[in-house]
Amino acid sequence: MIKMKQFTIKGLLSKLGPLIGLLVLCVILSLTTEQFLSYSNFMNILKQASINCFISAGMLIVLITAGIDLSVGSNCVLAACVMGVMMKNGIKNSILMMAAALVTGLICGYINGVLLTKLRLPHPFVSTLGMKNVTLGLALIITASTPIGFQNQGVDMVLALGAKTINGFPVSFIFVIIAFIIMHIFLSRSALGREIYCIGGNPEAARLSGINSGRVLRIVYALSGLLTGFAAIILVGRVSSANATAGTTYDTDAIAACIIGGASFMGGKGTMSGTMVGALLIAVIRNGLNLLGAQSDLQYVVIGLVIIIAVFIDVTREAMEKRAQRLATK
Repeated sequence: MIKMKQFTIKGLLSKLGPLIGLLVLCVILSLTTEQFLSYSNFMNILKQASINCFISAGMLIVLITAGIDLSVGSNCVLAACVMGVMMKNGIKNSILMMAAALVTGLICGYINGVLLTKLRLPHPFVSTLGMKNVTLGLALIITASTPIGFQNQGVDMVLALGAKTINGFPVSFIFVIIAFIIMHIFLSRSALGREIYCIGGNPEAARLSGINSGRVLRIVYALSGLLTGFAAIILVGRVSSANATAGTTYDTDAIAACIIGGASFMGGKGTMSGTMVGALLIAVIRNGLNLLGAQSDLQYVVIGLVIIIAVFIDVTREAMEKRAQRLATK
C-alpha cells in the first residue's frame, strides 16, 4: 500500500512538474520585474505563445512516433509567404489565402511522410532537414527575399486572427485552445491516435498487430504540416507581414516545448496539455528576458540551455523508467 502511494505521488509530481516549473518561473519574474505581473503582459504572452503552440502540437504527434520534424519552422514561413505573394498579386480573399496556407503546410508535411516511408530514408532527421532547406529556399525565391507587408490591404479576417483580442484576451489563443482540445480527443479517443502511440512506444507490437506504419506516419507528418499552416495564419496576423527569415527559432522552440511538456525522443509519450504548458514556459522565458532588457543573443543562449536541460531530463527519465521495469520483472 505504501509503495502504491509513493508511486502515485511520484507519477503526479512527474505530470505536474512542467506546470510547477512554469509557476515558479512566473513567481521569479514577478519579483524581478514589475511589468511582468500585469494582465496586459499575460495576454501578450498568450499571443506570443500562439504560433509555437500550433507548431508544437504538430511536433508532438511526430515525437510520439519516435520521429522528428525539423522543417516545421520553414514550412510555416513558406505558408505565410504564399499568402503574402497571393496578396501582392491581387488575390485578397481571406478565405482563399488561409486555405492556401493550410494546403501548403499539408503538402509539405505529407512530402516529409512520403520521403520517410516511400524512399526509406534512414531517419526523419534526414528527410525533414532536407525539406527544411527546400521550403526555406522556396520562401526566399517567391518573395525575392523581401518582406511583404499586409497593412490596409483588405485582408481584415487574416489579420484579425493573429491580432484581434476580446477584452484583451487574444483570439489566436482561443483557436489554440480549440485545436488542442480536438487534438487531445484525437490522440486519446480515436483508433488512429492509439496507433500513433503504439508505433512510437512499441514498434514490434504495432507490426504484429497489423498496423500500417507507413500510412500512419504519412498522416502524422501531414497533420504536422497542416498545423504549421494554422501557425502561418496566426503569424501573418500577428506581425502583418510575410517574411522568409521569420522562422529561425520555430523548430527548436517546438521541440523544447514538447520535451519540457513530457514528450520523449524515444517515442510513445506526450500529451497536449503538457505541450501547451511547455510552449507557455518558452513564451514566459522570452517575455521575461525582454522585460529584463536581455539582448537577443543572450536569449539564444538561454533557450539553448533550456533545450539541453530538457533533453537531459528526458534521457534521465527514460533510463529511470527502464531500470524500474527491469526491477519489476525480477
